Amino acid sequence: MGANLRGELLRLLREDEEFRLAVMGLLGYADLKSSVDRLVEAVNELTRAIKSHDEMLARLENAVMELTKAVRSHEDRLARVEDAIKAFDRRLMALGARWGVESEEAFRNAMRGVVEGILGVATVGKWVYFDKDGVVYGHPSQVEVDVAIRDGTHILIEIKASASSGDALEFSRVGKLYETITGIKPRLILVTPFIDDRGLEAARKLGIEVYTSV
Repeated sequence: MGANLRGELLRLLREDEEFRLAVMGLLGYADLKSSVDRLVEAVNELTRAIKSHDEMLARLENAVMELTKAVRSHEDRLARVEDAIKAFDRRLMALGARWGVESEEAFRNAMRGVVEGILGVATVGKWVYFDKDGVVYGHPSQVEVDVAIRDGTHILIEIKASASSGDALEFSRVGKLYETITGIKPRLILVTPFIDDRGLEAARKLGIEVYTSV
């Protein structure tokens, strides 16, 4: 820029108010335009980021929907499996109940002769009594138990293919009922090839002799 032009511009700025305002307006416009441009660029960056996030969110929503479908499918399969297991359990329980009664009676018959030999008695009979007060089972019912008498001692014998603590408690109640009716405290013997630890502990506390090997 020539010295003359620079001097003229300086003079106009000092002396010409209109010129001075015009220059100031131009300078302010340039700053404003620069600020607006930066703002526009920032908005564009934000728009692109939002679009990217929207796309990510859409993919996540699709993934969640697919996962939800998979979970529902697994839940349906699990429900079908549970229904199948319940149906199997019902059939198994029905079969087991029928087989259990038959096998229990067969086991008792087989073991009765063995017990007679162990106790040294001629026969093992059966005591049958109608428990009208529900002492044994909690309601009126007929109670049956094997009984042997040796040297004046009454021995109640419970023979089971398997026994638990509940069986021990039930047998103990049979013994109490027998004592109440006959006035004689019996010796209680439980013969079983299988009894769990809780059953053994319950029998010990109740004074029941347990034979697991005969």
